[in-house]
Amino acid sequence: MELVLCKWLFAFLLCFWLIFSVAFSVEGLPGNSKVRGVNLGGWLVVEGWIKPSLFDGIPNGDMLDGTEVQFKSVTLQKYVSADNGGGMNVTVDKDVPLSWETFRLWRVSDSVFQFRTSQGQFLTCDGGFVYATAESPLATETFYIERNFNTRVHIRLKSGTYLQASKASQITADYRGTPGWDNNAATFEMMIIANNLHGDYQLANGFGYAKAKEVLKRHRNSFITVDDFNFLYRHGINTVRIPVGWWIAFDPNPPAPFIGGSLEALDNAFSWAQAYSIKCIIDLHAAPGSQNGMEHSSSRDGTTGWSTSPDSISQTLVVIDFLASRYAKHPALLGIELLNEPSSATVPLDILVSYYKQGYQIVRKYSSTAYVIFCQRIGNTDPFELYQANLGSINTVVDLHYYNLFDNFFVNMSTVDNIQYIYKSRESQVQALNGANGPLVFIGEWVNEWNVMSGSQLDYQDFGRAQLEVYGAASFGWAYWTIKNDRKHWDFEWNIQNNYLQLGYSPDERIFSRVLLLGLVCGCLLLHHTL
Repeated sequence: MELVLCKWLFAFLLCFWLIFSVAFSVEGLPGNSKVRGVNLGGWLVVEGWIKPSLFDGIPNGDMLDGTEVQFKSVTLQKYVSADNGGGMNVTVDKDVPLSWETFRLWRVSDSVFQFRTSQGQFLTCDGGFVYATAESPLATETFYIERNFNTRVHIRLKSGTYLQASKASQITADYRGTPGWDNNAATFEMMIIANNLHGDYQLANGFGYAKAKEVLKRHRNSFITVDDFNFLYRHGINTVRIPVGWWIAFDPNPPAPFIGGSLEALDNAFSWAQAYSIKCIIDLHAAPGSQNGMEHSSSRDGTTGWSTSPDSISQTLVVIDFLASRYAKHPALLGIELLNEPSSATVPLDILVSYYKQGYQIVRKYSSTAYVIFCQRIGNTDPFELYQANLGSINTVVDLHYYNLFDNFFVNMSTVDNIQYIYKSRESQVQALNGANGPLVFIGEWVNEWNVMSGSQLDYQDFGRAQLEVYGAASFGWAYWTIKNDRKHWDFEWNIQNNYLQLGYSPDERIFSRVLLLGLVCGCLLLHHTL
């Protein structure tokens, strides 16, 4: 009788385990688990805030591509303005600088630049006057900047003449000789309004090819190594999400100014991952033309052109084809994310859905099992828009990025407020999407950081615990942003080593262990009752 009951109990627990493992598992992961991942951000796609020292030593490093500047005539005490934001004359007649008076730099060298207006035209010199009418920059749209103590500048043409502010409030290109730095019509105050872009484009174009190649080779060989995969393995991480740029498909000689070598590093990552039974998600972080205007999307000047250029979209599909064909059969591949953080402001849903459907078919051409991941548009969008789009039928995932940052909504929140928001708002959305008929749910980026300036170690532990519990319930799993970072609370390794983030067990593992314990207790009581 005891033997029969033991067999019955074993069969019950085995059946329960099988049901549980199917309901809460991702195909291809060891142990039928879900993704417990970390992003390898700042490695193969540069983000200057993650490692600022990469940009040390760039001449005129405060004048990289995309830097926003304004010019004020020292004689007229008026600002240079592209009337109507571009497409018309350039005047010197504004007392207050706004968007028309702000120009984005395109860097040719450390002293040679082109100026883009808020509407997208470039300043050009036609005869003796300057206009804002050029649609693309050539020689007549190129200017030399001479700086004096970083604030006052002279703007010179290749011919040797300087721009000056005329008494008629016009910009003319007819000052000859060497202008002085004081009360001179050819002298301007240059104000740097924003210098926020520090991506691959800014680094490579800032240093120039030879130096940038040296800097990036050293970075790619040292920022992430096999030791990091060992660390992740020892702390229960089973997946890495690896951001890559579109130029990786053209390695070893990508279009200028991008630098080759990221493909070799990605190959290394796959080898290290396989050695430690870790899976890889390839994430196309930077697309041609930029899908969101940020540095991590390889934007040159903060503008976006991916969705408005059919060539950019078709080129992106070529990149997906390259990645899928190269890695589809690799045992470490878990999935391919087709595009990171497309902007809702500039990427219409219909264009994004069309691209996602084509990308899905490309991946399926090479693999019937690799997960195809669709990132939600950033901005005020509802992730259900992707669930209603019928993007694909097999192993599909929607990626959500959850940060208690970047929005005034979180500015005055206390520790308790932040944690309650995770439980009340984020948890309800995860549960709703888990129950939707469609892709799995992936919290592909989150971080144990917030706007609480005086948070204690215990506060961080509580905040991290809440996120791990809620995001761990997502049907596909989660991935922390990012493995290493100059800002310590963004740094996964620092958080683990200093006990600010306590991984513990996943919610599913806790549920399973509790039910398993309950089953054992019930079984023991049943056995005791029969004796």
